[in-house]
Amino acid sequence: MTPPFTPDVVEAIQRHMNGDHADDCRVIVQGLGGQPRATAAAMSGMDAGGMDFLATVDGASVPVRVPFTQRLTERRQVRAEAARMYREACASLGIEPRADAR
Repeated sequence: MTPPFTPDVVEAIQRHMNGDHADDCRVIVQGLGGQPRATAAAMSGMDAGGMDFLATVDGASVPVRVPFTQRLTERRQVRAEAARMYREACASLGIEPRADAR
């Protein structure tokens, strides 16, 4: 079975997340990735089951996997799932999400 996300699609999503949503990546890692002391995070990959990040925790690089709520099969699903992860992470951390992410 062919994976739903080709390397070029993963690279484009990664570039977007790290370029436009770097703070969101950190919040997701803190709230859903079990790394509340992360000071930074960058998406390092993904597949149909979840997103991978490299988080900076106490000055060290730590790999973090955050699973999706379901197995994704289409690129358009990634945006909704990333937004859900961000909102849930904000709720977990007790912080207000950005107005455009509510």
